[in-house]
Amino acid sequence: MGFGNIYCGMAQRAIDLAVASAKSKTSLAVTRTMAYHPEVQHRIAQMVLAFDTIAPRLDQVADDWSSGVDHGALWPAKIVSAKHHAVETAWSIVDWAMDVSGGSGMFRGNELERLFRDARCGRFHPANTFLTHEVVAKTALGIDMGEQPRWG
Repeated sequence: MGFGNIYCGMAQRAIDLAVASAKSKTSLAVTRTMAYHPEVQHRIAQMVLAFDTIAPRLDQVADDWSSGVDHGALWPAKIVSAKHHAVETAWSIVDWAMDVSGGSGMFRGNELERLFRDARCGRFHPANTFLTHEVVAKTALGIDMGEQPRWG
């Protein structure tokens, strides 16, 4: 759950930065800040709605583990799935935050630029995307994870 929590925090920070940007950024096309632009509002809502799904999932898996819930052979899939969901959702949130911030978010020195790079790393932190999909699919299909050869 450690990696998942890292990406949960990263997603929250991206939201914080996007909200601050929207509240302070102006444009010739609007008379107030970009916070009043309907598409910016839509993107902020999309980010918050997506974020709301990360922590409960991580917490549920951690609580089940700590409480000794017997998920049997489903445990590996539950663990990698929770991390995968946190990473993919964080990646989307950071990407959407870049939309809200505009071009300034791509330059070194802008915190969003670093978050954009860091969010991408989650896809190859253990278990990477390929292994996650293998574990989840084999679990759903009832294929023993220890079966050799793994492919072929």
